[in-house]
Amino acid sequence: QLQLVESGGGLVQPGGSLRLSCAASGFTLDYYAIGWFRQAPGKEREGVSCISSSGGSPNYADSVKGRFTISRDNAKNTVYLQMNSLKPEDTAVYYCAAVPLHVYYSRDYEPLGLSPQVYDYWGQGTQVTVSS
Repeated sequence: QLQLVESGGGLVQPGGSLRLSCAASGFTLDYYAIGWFRQAPGKEREGVSCISSSGGSPNYADSVKGRFTISRDNAKNTVYLQMNSLKPEDTAVYYCAAVPLHVYYSRDYEPLGLSPQVYDYWGQGTQVTVSS
């Protein structure tokens, strides 16, 4: 059974840092594109970052560029989202999502990796709250 489990969320003060983890089971992340998304109350789900393969360049939403870093450890079958200089507007439930690479490249959305419609598999989410 294919499963994604996020962890690492919590309450942090503005300017602080968190590292989110997305652990996969039932499949190997090597052959999947992975995206991080977030959804604040009353807002649509938005793409935060994505990475298509171990050697591929990651992509970031403008709102998090320079503050967030996505990385993957295929040996641990885990993808991370390092979040620095957090702001109150980063408060949301954060989700990771996956799609097989061959399917990823066949889909026609713009921006490809930051569009929720691209992804087939989703985790349950982890809450991030940035507040003093």
